[in-house]
Amino acid sequence: MTVSRASMAEDGFEFSRLIAGFWRLKDWGMNDQEVLAFIEQCLELGITTMDHAMVYRSEEPFGRALALKPELRDRMEIVTKCGIRPVGFGKLGAKAVNHYDSSPKHIVASVEQSLRDLKTQYIDLLLIHRPDYLMEMEEIAEVFDRLESSGKVRNFGVSNFTTHQFAALQQACDHKLITNQVEFSPYNMGALDSGVFEQAQAYGTGPMLWSCLAAGQLMTGADEKAKRIMTAVNIVKEEVGASCAEQVIYAWVLGLPCNPFPLLGSSKIERIRQAASSEQYALTREQWYRIWEASNGAAVP
Repeated sequence: MTVSRASMAEDGFEFSRLIAGFWRLKDWGMNDQEVLAFIEQCLELGITTMDHAMVYRSEEPFGRALALKPELRDRMEIVTKCGIRPVGFGKLGAKAVNHYDSSPKHIVASVEQSLRDLKTQYIDLLLIHRPDYLMEMEEIAEVFDRLESSGKVRNFGVSNFTTHQFAALQQACDHKLITNQVEFSPYNMGALDSGVFEQAQAYGTGPMLWSCLAAGQLMTGADEKAKRIMTAVNIVKEEVGASCAEQVIYAWVLGLPCNPFPLLGSSKIERIRQAASSEQYALTREQWYRIWEASNGAAVP
């Protein structure tokens, strides 16, 4: 079974429903050939969308692997992010601190660096990584226009924005912001009450969801909350006939009505393969709320 495709905006550009995340690529211990093999296996599963960020330092090793077989570029969508400026980016001085920078100069510099590192001529989706308290909405809108006109970026969105921040930037932009990438899992359900998912439905966008397994806390049973959740997940696993708990967790996330696009963060292709099968499991409302209740620690009012 291959992963389905969907648009993050009405009549828009399509992405794979499940997205390969490369946040920890530099820690995977893979050489260029192994990264290439991983990319090819993802593509074979229908996972064609690849998520990066300048601050992850994943773009350069990914680009080296892609350069070994550049024809693969036409089979994938590359997402990357900018706006977090670590001390090592540019000449900041000895007393500099990590900070946010959504200035046009930094956005353009980040895009140019990403294009070089990824060995590509264009980025399919560029996200502002985190809201910058000093961001000028009109300036961001203007630089988005320039990047799109130059052919260097095809779509735009944000990451970790509140609903008010998203609305303010969208109001300034002629381009539709097609996603807000936010954290969401059965362990961290804050997005359910933040209005982000309702805004996605109202605006006709598709949120990208990171850390759906709560950075391993769920699978390791890190605390009592995680253990409660996994008990419920494993019962549902038996009920739906899933082969592993991760499939149930991704099915739970995919049950949201807001057109979600979960990110997968594993370097193990077998885990990616299992996750790719999660679309076939549709949870009932009662099963969905059973997992919600396990996380919440109490039933719905």
